[in-house]
Amino acid sequence: MSNNPMNMMFAWMKIASSYNQMLISSGEVIARRTMMMASGTMSVPDAMSMMMEKATIYATATERAAVAMASGADPAKITAAALKPYSTKTHSNVRKLRG
Repeated sequence: MSNNPMNMMFAWMKIASSYNQMLISSGEVIARRTMMMASGTMSVPDAMSMMMEKATIYATATERAAVAMASGADPAKITAAALKPYSTKTHSNVRKLRG
């Protein structure tokens, strides 16, 4: 990325937008999973998956951020690389839970 302030601002606005979409999706996932737990309809594999996905996503996000950093990426690209696995999994969970 160049040092053009408009390009940097656009990159951070894009990250903020992606982050906000992820937050909205994660709120829906939490609500749907809470309803499943409260009604007793959550299966054991779903519960295990829900717990295990946190560590897996964290490891993937950390790795991608480290690779971006090691390759000399700017802070916006490093942040985007770290955010992408969380965003992808959150959107995947929403699609799955909507059925």
